[in-house]
Amino acid sequence: MSTLSLPTSISLCPNSLSIQFQSQHRRQRLTFHRKVKIICSAAEQPQQPPPRQQYPKKKNVTEGEKGVDPVGFLTKLGISHKTFAQFLRERHKALKDLKDEILKRHVNFRDMSTGYEILGMHRHVEHRVDYLEWAPGARYCALVGDFNGWSPTENCAREGHFGHDDFGYWFIILEDKLREGEKPDELYFQQYNYVDDFDKGDSGVTIEEIFKKANDEYWEPGEDRFVKNRFEVPAKLYEQIFGPNGPQSLEEMEKIMEETPDPETRNKAWKEQHKNDPPSNLPPFDVIDKGKEYDIFNVVSSPEWLEKIRAKKPPLAYWLETRKGRKAWLKKYSPGIPHGSKYRVYFNTPSGPLERVPAWATYVQPDTDGKQAYAIHWEPPPECVFKWKNKHPKVPKSLRIYECHVGISGSEPKISSFNDFTEKVLPHVKEAGYNAIQLIGVIEHKDYFTVGYRVTNFYAVSSRYGTPDDFKRLVDEAHGLGLLVFLEIVHSYSAADEMVGLSLFDGSNDCYFHTGKRGHHKYWGTRMFKYGDPDVLHFLLSNLNWWVVEYQIDGFQFHSLSSMMYTHNGFASFTGDLEEYCNQYVDKDALLYLILANEILHYLHPHIVTIAEDVTVYPGLCEPPSQGGLGFDYYVNLSVPEMWSSFLENVPDHEWSMIKIVSTLIRNTQYADKMLMYAENHNQSISGGRSFAEILFGEIGEHAQSKESLLRGCSLHKMIRLITFTIGGRAYLNFMGNEFGHPKRVEFPMPSNNFSFQLANRRWDLLANGLHRDLFCFDKDLMKLDENEKIRSRGLPLIHHVDDTTMVISYMRGPFLFTFNFHPTNAYERYNVGVEEAGEYQVILNTDETKYGGQALMKDDQYLRRTISKRIDGLRNCLEVSLPSRSAQVYKLSRILRV
Repeated sequence: MSTLSLPTSISLCPNSLSIQFQSQHRRQRLTFHRKVKIICSAAEQPQQPPPRQQYPKKKNVTEGEKGVDPVGFLTKLGISHKTFAQFLRERHKALKDLKDEILKRHVNFRDMSTGYEILGMHRHVEHRVDYLEWAPGARYCALVGDFNGWSPTENCAREGHFGHDDFGYWFIILEDKLREGEKPDELYFQQYNYVDDFDKGDSGVTIEEIFKKANDEYWEPGEDRFVKNRFEVPAKLYEQIFGPNGPQSLEEMEKIMEETPDPETRNKAWKEQHKNDPPSNLPPFDVIDKGKEYDIFNVVSSPEWLEKIRAKKPPLAYWLETRKGRKAWLKKYSPGIPHGSKYRVYFNTPSGPLERVPAWATYVQPDTDGKQAYAIHWEPPPECVFKWKNKHPKVPKSLRIYECHVGISGSEPKISSFNDFTEKVLPHVKEAGYNAIQLIGVIEHKDYFTVGYRVTNFYAVSSRYGTPDDFKRLVDEAHGLGLLVFLEIVHSYSAADEMVGLSLFDGSNDCYFHTGKRGHHKYWGTRMFKYGDPDVLHFLLSNLNWWVVEYQIDGFQFHSLSSMMYTHNGFASFTGDLEEYCNQYVDKDALLYLILANEILHYLHPHIVTIAEDVTVYPGLCEPPSQGGLGFDYYVNLSVPEMWSSFLENVPDHEWSMIKIVSTLIRNTQYADKMLMYAENHNQSISGGRSFAEILFGEIGEHAQSKESLLRGCSLHKMIRLITFTIGGRAYLNFMGNEFGHPKRVEFPMPSNNFSFQLANRRWDLLANGLHRDLFCFDKDLMKLDENEKIRSRGLPLIHHVDDTTMVISYMRGPFLFTFNFHPTNAYERYNVGVEEAGEYQVILNTDETKYGGQALMKDDQYLRRTISKRIDGLRNCLEVSLPSRSAQVYKLSRILRV
């Protein structure tokens, strides 16, 4: 027999009154069907619903898309192509549909791109760690690691235990372990300041004292009566309605309810009975009958009372004060998964049990020495967490990017670390005059020799270089030096590795990637993402935002876009016909992803820089999405280094075409200011090729070089960099070491070279050598020229003189005149080039100076030249300049003459 206690809760439903009792052994619920609404007191009165929110009127298509033109950039460029224009309109409609689909599952696009806040492993304030993973093909999910003896049953998620939803997400809770002799928390939802404000909450104030302070501040005298005695109201209500002897059957209950007066009558009688009571004791509401069948009785509250209640602020500060500090947590608990623990995720799938490295893991140890890969739980003590010291530098108008690979950045035959790079390379970059670094191979990849392009773990920095905090220190120090930090991101494909990567992650072939042939790169064997899947978009978009938020990255270069934008992976001949950019081989889903990525990144981080690496130069790469473009800030002109490499290796010096040089450098005049240019990057050194210095100088120190050979190599090395740097757009890139003519290619350790590190480093010692010191001096002065004179942010150059016979190129950019003589033997004492402004022009940079390794053939009186009134090259004035063979000069208008 159980004793019936006082009611613990009362719920009012539209057609019934439900009272719940807690007996000694079990919980009982009595439900009474009713025809009236029962209001007992002000304290128990449900709050009035807030006024209905007035949403703005839905805009029609014309209003909502003001300023949006899916074919806007075609109109701007005067291009008329019906098929491509129709493709852009259809793509725009598909983008709108995709956004609508996303907003059905996410609150907004910020929520869409912040999956890292809930997915993966996260510390919860209620003394636990939460783990969330997406694996729609799995039947069972568990975490295994050294923290639980690699048991697949101890920490698992099952159906019906909030562990699995309809979208394939698995949720696992890792409770912290209660220390021996400690009792569980009095409050079930006790929270701890484990990370944020971890030093607060250890004052020793008890929960009861905090609650008393909250009640004393929040409630006015008499208002807390029903808070302190929460069973008084339901007990009196029950006794008032049913008397001391309540009904014993449903029939008795219905009979009593029919005899009970309606709420309006009872309310008036109660008020009449208590009319002499103080006003503060009367309820601030009236019960009235509006005469509507569906809403028989209403409660109308006093406006003064409502205003007073709404003016009150809930005592949230006291609720936060109930959180205990980290000392209290350490005393009571030990972590369920300690910092540095090794773990994997275990799946039971239709094809059998699997163990995988979690997709959202932030620190991973790839498989080495035949051992299986695993994730590492990175949760250092709060006092040891890295703290940022420096802010993002302001994005300059012209970018001078220094491309780096951390692993090969040292001089010793080993893999260099983030700390080595921070201490030795960053100061060199600053001294060299660059304002940004671009890091390749930073994101975790299994095979070192892949340069980092076959990514296995998209949210993890490569553990072979150091810890996540080491990388944060690198970025922070770079920002302190005024250097932006860009990351080369590979979202165009993924490594095909199953044990450590995403391939067959949950046992199915279509989790993150396409099935069949489309799911594999045509030539590289890598896996191709399924960009049309909302969960894959969630993963990739969150990944971009993760690097910006967690590591303060300033921009991205999107690697090999042609691999993702076409089902043939870009391995097809392109003639330039717009039909090739909208046919059946174009992956529209990939284009939509790129548009979304640019829109979200630029919305969340207005100063972010995005760079497209696309060999096909897709139309509208750098146009805003509202005008039919993809939204990138810059695109890479990949044809320039190929041209220089071809000239140096295959074409005799006297057969170089000046017209081809200029047309390649200015490939697309409409977007020339959006062009990122480089003479050579890591591809020329790493991808089976040779650096320009290796082509020009051969093996320095191993074979005696003639003076003529060294002079030729030194001159061309400087001229190629000068014209590439000054004729292009507002972004320039140089690979680490090439600025001083690094003599050898890069070759990563692999079986073919017996895993040798001989060529996997940089010879910084060569900066003490005369030739390499001179080349570095020139490159540094070139960067300084742009820093001081803002040459590359002055608009596009006016190219007015290109002569294949004399092998001379001349162009102007603002008040600066650039002259190049590529002829191997011919020098010109008084060569006529046109200028627009009459005046005196002073040489401010000469590649032939002795400090740059030149011969100093120009005399001192030839450094200052005055124009003559003679129309040439279509310009009003003429300048007679001295042009030694294989040399280039930069003139600045120092004095204007009025004629």
